[in-house]
Amino acid sequence: MNDRWAVAPTEGGGALLAPLTRDGRPAAGARHESDLVEAVRSRPEVGRWVWRNTAEIYPRLLAAGVRVERCYDIEDAELLLLGHAGRWGEPRSAAAAHARLHRRPVPPDPPARTADPGSQSSLFEPQPVPVPFDALLEVYADQQRRHEEAEHPGRMSLLTASESAGMLVAAELNRCGLPWRADVHRALLDDLLGERYAGGGDPRRMAELADEVSRAFGRRVRPELPADVIKAFAQAGVKVRSTRRWELESVDHPAVEPLIAYKKLYRIMTAHGWGWLQDWVRDGRFHPEYLPGGTVTGRWVTNGGGALQIPKVIRRAVVADPGWRLVVADADQMEPRVLAAISRDPGLMDVAGQSGDLYKAVSDRAFSGDRAAAKLAVLGAIYGQTSGDGLKNLAAMRRRFPRAVAYVDDAARAGEEGRLVRTWLGRTCPPAAGADDDAGEAGLPQEPSPEPQSGEGEFAPGYASRNSRARGRFTRNFVVQGSAADWALLVLAALRRSLHEAGMRAQLVFFQHDEVMVHCPADESAAVAEAIRAAGDLAGRIAFGETPVRFPFTVAEVECYADAK
Repeated sequence: MNDRWAVAPTEGGGALLAPLTRDGRPAAGARHESDLVEAVRSRPEVGRWVWRNTAEIYPRLLAAGVRVERCYDIEDAELLLLGHAGRWGEPRSAAAAHARLHRRPVPPDPPARTADPGSQSSLFEPQPVPVPFDALLEVYADQQRRHEEAEHPGRMSLLTASESAGMLVAAELNRCGLPWRADVHRALLDDLLGERYAGGGDPRRMAELADEVSRAFGRRVRPELPADVIKAFAQAGVKVRSTRRWELESVDHPAVEPLIAYKKLYRIMTAHGWGWLQDWVRDGRFHPEYLPGGTVTGRWVTNGGGALQIPKVIRRAVVADPGWRLVVADADQMEPRVLAAISRDPGLMDVAGQSGDLYKAVSDRAFSGDRAAAKLAVLGAIYGQTSGDGLKNLAAMRRRFPRAVAYVDDAARAGEEGRLVRTWLGRTCPPAAGADDDAGEAGLPQEPSPEPQSGEGEFAPGYASRNSRARGRFTRNFVVQGSAADWALLVLAALRRSLHEAGMRAQLVFFQHDEVMVHCPADESAAVAEAIRAAGDLAGRIAFGETPVRFPFTVAEVECYADAK
């Protein structure tokens, strides 16, 4: 019995199928079936479906009530394998992979599809370059060979398998949606922003704040326009370089308080206001489009909708259905625990083997009980923060946890020298574009802040780093944050499987890099919480092997998302 089958859709809703051998080659000739959905539904014994792109097939199967346990996404694997070979940024389509295999001109990838909030697909989305079924199978077989040639073949195979599992989870999240009370959301907007005026313009509360800003400057100022605000401050004899909150708070001027309040409400109105509600929420669900691996580090993004930047006040609208609960789980101090696992530092592994506060445990060992200093030291090691007391704290970390600090130091040095830098499983940071560091390094993401906030576009490809030191600071963090993203994929895969095998009605409805949310009947919430904790431990063992490190979660069982934190 073959447990792996390739499938490709054909015109008219049909499919081409072929069983595959372990080395990825066809075990029999391709066969055509008239109905793709029935072709998959009628083969529950298939252990893994191999296809060009998950987004091309799986939403169609989900719409027909067909769930797939495992898949292999050829184009996602191509992206990872290209990166591993230092060819990050080359076209990753199956057609491009086949052209490279035969040394033919490589077609560019189609442009990314724009967000379509009204539905899960669009008649006008870019179409992939066609690739014959036998060419698809040839690409898959070649990818199996390239896995074996990877630096750590087993880890690389695990990475591509977990990324494919993430694609399945994303498709299911996209279809299921996050429970959302539109009436609660509207009430929140009315309370925060005030009623809207006929004919448009700012709602009442924002208009009042804009008037306060203008009165403080003695002339009409549009607070949503940074250039106008900076000019107004200059005319008042105050020099500011931006309208960021941290800079405004250092200014002594009567316009500052209403300006900060206006900016906060403006962000809510533009990102999650009435227009957003109309576009993105339907039938009691918010349907973002998750894009797994949308960042260099492997973190997810969404194609519009702002799912990864929901303000706490707006989370009041995320309410479980009657009789159901939201089980919200945050991974506790995930990145320091990942650093312990990948560096194999005995002291840090011992600390991370405890389920309590990791920073408190570090402070007891190296910082005389000063938790704040310990936290700064751990984050400074990961993010390369050396200003202020950073050097002193880092020196204390180096004395107590030398292998952990050496691990990120080595990653930073490799980044500065333009070498390939990989996560534990083999996800690869883009190399420098050329030998001239000052010329910039294409494809590098923005350097992270000490405690990065999740969100769309964060660490997105396309940022040009300024010099080798900036790249080194990023690669220092990349090996930790990227390995954490790899671990999180395995958590999702394990949790998805355990919920299904237990026969629960529970549904995964939300995910961002260190947080997962499950919507379930109230009587399942305790079992879901336990399943999440078990998934974290299992993912740690699968990703990093048998280590003392634990990956605990803080779990809340609530009716409203805002009550979870």
